[in-house]
Amino acid sequence: MFEVLKQEGRARRGVFTCPHGTVQTPVFMNVGTQGAIKGAVSAHDLKKIGCQIELSNTYHLHLRPGDDVVKAMGGLHRFMDWDGPMLTDSGGFQVFSLSGLRKITEEGVTFASHIDGRRVFMGPEESMRIQSNLGSDIAMAFDECIENPSPRDYVRQSCERTYRWLERCVAEHEKLNAAPGCVNPGQMLFGINQGGTYADLRVEHMQKIAGLPCDGYAIGGLAVGEPTNVMYEIIEAVEPFMPREKPRYLMGVGTPSNIIEAVARGVDFFDCVMPARNARHGKLYTWEGPINIKNERFKLDERPIDPACSCPVCRSFSRAYLRHLFVAGEMLAMRLAVLHNLYFYNDLMARIRTALDEGRFEQFRAEYSEKLSPAGKT
Repeated sequence: MFEVLKQEGRARRGVFTCPHGTVQTPVFMNVGTQGAIKGAVSAHDLKKIGCQIELSNTYHLHLRPGDDVVKAMGGLHRFMDWDGPMLTDSGGFQVFSLSGLRKITEEGVTFASHIDGRRVFMGPEESMRIQSNLGSDIAMAFDECIENPSPRDYVRQSCERTYRWLERCVAEHEKLNAAPGCVNPGQMLFGINQGGTYADLRVEHMQKIAGLPCDGYAIGGLAVGEPTNVMYEIIEAVEPFMPREKPRYLMGVGTPSNIIEAVARGVDFFDCVMPARNARHGKLYTWEGPINIKNERFKLDERPIDPACSCPVCRSFSRAYLRHLFVAGEMLAMRLAVLHNLYFYNDLMARIRTALDEGRFEQFRAEYSEKLSPAGKT
């Protein structure tokens, strides 16, 4: 399922195999929340920009169109016409972000739908059933994602509850995979490490969940407001206790620099809405740092977004044209910008893998980590 091919420091070069294909790691998963990339990008487009894994959201697809509908249509792969590897997150982050609209008990969480306000219940078993109906290759365990910072006593209680929920996820997942009519009997399950910004609670929780039969492990509850250096410290504390022979996933991270630094700390999988979201507002990534394409200085700029980029957008269109589309409010602006930014992220991962293959990752990190971290050019 997962093999570490090479290591440079803590950075790992690996290969992951699942029912819908093989993935070269480190990898960035392109986020198609509701079965589509926001910005009018289809599954077919993902193939053209180097996407290896597509990620969709359990919470959103459960509410609309309904996971029963997706199952009736043959699973999410068929529904959106994506034949590659796919991960579905558990819905936990979305449920817990509802704050005052939810109630947590040992059984699970009752919350109000953001669409129509109706009361919905989701617990470990429900999350596993929804993800089984979707038929993803990787299902994420249902966990409690807390705010940072949170009181230590509450964080400890939350970790204990998340562990108990993971035990229930494992049992339900095994049962569903063996059931007649299962969309994807080879679906895998990843557990999630929690513990806020308390390194000792993180380690304690990681040691406990590592004892359960999960196919991979994620670090959740980071990049939600804590300083970047604290996020890196937590990764460094947890990583030694994550099973070496299984993939490691840092959820919801992040900037190109965040990714480079997390790879250096032993992470294999990443996802984030940032590249697509920023693209829709005109912030585009280049190998010299991000730019705001809506700036006046690009009005007569004949160059592509990034002369060092080979994406379909940079091969065909100028900065001046992209700026015009944004200023004119054309939908094409968002589509082209999203295509470029996702290509950039997928290319970033390809370059990281090549650097690891050639034993020069630290050189790559020294050249690009700081360069790709600024807030943007003026």
